Order: sequence, then C-alpha cells, then structure tokens
Amino acid sequence: MFTESSPAMDPDLPESETRPEFNPSSTDSTVTTNSGTVQTAMDSDSVEARPEATTFELAASQVTSVADLPPERFNSLDELTHDLGSLHELSTRGSWQAILEKISQARALFLLTKPHEHLTYLTYQVMALAKLRRSDEAAHELNSLHDFDGTHYRYESFPEIYPNRRGSMVPFSLRWLYALIPTKLGNRQEGLDRLYVLLDFVRDRIREKESQNLDDSVELWKKRETFVMNCLLGFHLGHKEFGVSLDLMKELINRDPLDPVLISKLGSVQMQFGDIEGAKTTFDRVEKMLNEGKSNGLLNEIQFKNLVGRNKALVHVVAKDYVSAVREYDKCIERDNSDIIAVNNKALCLMYLRDLSDAIKVMESALERVPTAALNESLVVNLCSMYELAYVNHTDVKRTLNNWIARVAPDDFDSSCTRV
Repeated sequence: MFTESSPAMDPDLPESETRPEFNPSSTDSTVTTNSGTVQTAMDSDSVEARPEATTFELAASQVTSVADLPPERFNSLDELTHDLGSLHELSTRGSWQAILEKISQARALFLLTKPHEHLTYLTYQVMALAKLRRSDEAAHELNSLHDFDGTHYRYESFPEIYPNRRGSMVPFSLRWLYALIPTKLGNRQEGLDRLYVLLDFVRDRIREKESQNLDDSVELWKKRETFVMNCLLGFHLGHKEFGVSLDLMKELINRDPLDPVLISKLGSVQMQFGDIEGAKTTFDRVEKMLNEGKSNGLLNEIQFKNLVGRNKALVHVVAKDYVSAVREYDKCIERDNSDIIAVNNKALCLMYLRDLSDAIKVMESALERVPTAALNESLVVNLCSMYELAYVNHTDVKRTLNNWIARVAPDDFDSSCTRV
C-alpha cells in the first residue's frame, strides 16, 4: 500500500547570532479529525492542530537557515564553525539522533576550539533534543548557560581569539529556544513570558542599531522581531485568545500590508469568532491582491493562487458546502500536488460527504506520491481515524502504516499518532 535550515555565525554583524526564519507560505487554516470527530482548527502555522507544538515545530524547521552569510568572505559553513555544514545537512534530513552523536564525538575529541563554536553546537544539541521530544534534557542544557548577557558570552572578552570584534556570541536561535522549551514541558505561561522578554530584547537591539545607522543590522533584527511576533500569534490563536491575537495581527499587517498569508490568517480568525461576512471581505482582499499582482514577494504565483483557493474552500466548509470545497481543493492539488493542506482538507470534506473510501485514497496517494511533504502527524492522525471508521480490521491496517512510517520518517516524527 505504501512505498517509499543551520545556526550560523554572521561575522560581519556586531551581534553574531542565528536567525530562525518564519515561513509564511505554510500558514493556513485546516480541518482536523480525531477518532471520527471532525472539527475546524484555524491553526496559525501549519497542518498540525497543536498550537504550542505547531509554532515550535514550524520555527524549529526554519532555524537551520543559513541566510545572511557574507559570501564574499566565507566559502562554506565549515569556515564559520567546525563541521557546521555537516550539521546543517543532517538537520535538513531530520537526522537529529545523528546530530547528537556528531556533537558528542566533537566534544570528546576536543574539536571545538573557540567559544562561539561551543554555543553553536549547543544550539544544535538543544534543537535536536527538543525535536526528539527530550525537552527535559534540552531544558537542563539551557539552564547550564546561566546569564546569556554575561561578559563571558561576549567577543570582547576574548580579544586574542576575536580581535576587533564586539557584541554577543549567543546565537539568536538559542535565545528563542530558551523561550520555547517551557511550552514543550507544559509550562505555557512561562514560555509566553520568555517570548515577550525576547521581543523586548529584539526591540532594544533595533533601537540600538538604528541609533548607530547600521541599516543591515536593523533589517536583520526587524525580521527577528516579526518572527517572534508570529510565534506569539500562534500561541494566542491556539488558545482562542482573539483579542491579543487581533492586536498582533493588526500590528504585523500595518508593517507589511501586502502580506497575503497574514491577511488570510486574519480572515480565519474572523471566522472563528463568527464574523463570516468580515472573513469573506478579508479573503476578497487577498484575491484582489492576486489579481492586481500585489504581494510582498514571499509567495510564488502557484502558492498565491492556492492560498486564495484554500480561502474560498474554507468559506464553503463553514457553510457546509463540502462539494464546492472539494472542487476548490482539487484545483489547488492540480496546481501543486504537494499542497498537503489542500490534500488533508479535501479528504476530510469527502469524509463529511460520507465517502470514506475516496477520502482514504486521497491521503494514501499523497503519502505515496510526496512522502516528504505528506508525512505530517496531523494528516496521519486523520488517516488513522478514517481507518477506524471504515475497517473492522483497522488495527492491522494501521500497523502496516506504522511500519512504513518507521522506514521513511525523520527521527522527530511522532509515530504514536497512528494509535497502534
């Protein structure tokens, strides 16, 4: 039945820190099912329906970005930190256990000779532990660092190693992980508090760089500010805290009025608290942007068209017009067969139409065709729920699926979602 981005030091910036990038193209609303019970989940970040986990996993997947490296000075990641290119490659494949082994080996052989290398490797270690759901160990590693802003983490404290360098060598990703890890341990409020502290920290850096007329640094820190705000937005939306969510969205839209993903997210939130006509108006605004060729450039043409298509489908879903919703999702899949949000939601609409057989075929086909994109815990949960509804021997079918997942999934995939 089934077949088969890196923390990097930017040496040109006074504060050489890592930049996790928010990927807005994955933001959308989705429908999820749990053991046959279907509900709409206006998730702010991905197909998944878990607010804390969703925001964490999305950002975690982007933390390996190596943007902002000065190409004129460095030919490879390894020139920045020992064997950094290998760590980055492993992270893109989801080989988190191999990353932990490589880090352990590097430390045992004393291959890390500079302070910033230890911090870069620690960032990968904490990320890998979190991805492997060993968050208590990740928290222990973070707590061993003490004060991030201490002099022992500043370049000027090591003039013999970093001549003419000033600022913090703590990767930004490490600060972000410090804020997010408590949410993985069930302490949401502490995580939120730390995220707001991180937001204040970022804004202080923006003001500092602006006062020094460092335009490149200002742009970098503003991207980090947007990233943290999107993380906060995901948490608040996941807990239906619409007031603060709307405030954050309005601030973000004021900064970038041509962000179709964020505007679509606003429409989804309007739907959640019953403002259907307002949501339609918001979605119409996004479609008008597409027709007029107005965008911030983060989406290509197909992604933009599919965003508009999924917005239309969502309106049909809320109106319980599942036939029309399926029609819109079909158009999205025809344009991009790796649009897993459209695949997931089409299958669930078919289930609403009591066509379980076709719903199952849609999901199984996606897993066979684009396993890298389709292998998502929420999609697998939905598929297993359909198996339970459709088959008497669903345990055997789910076990077959579970065995296939064990062969092809990355290390951080939570196979318990098959409920075998």
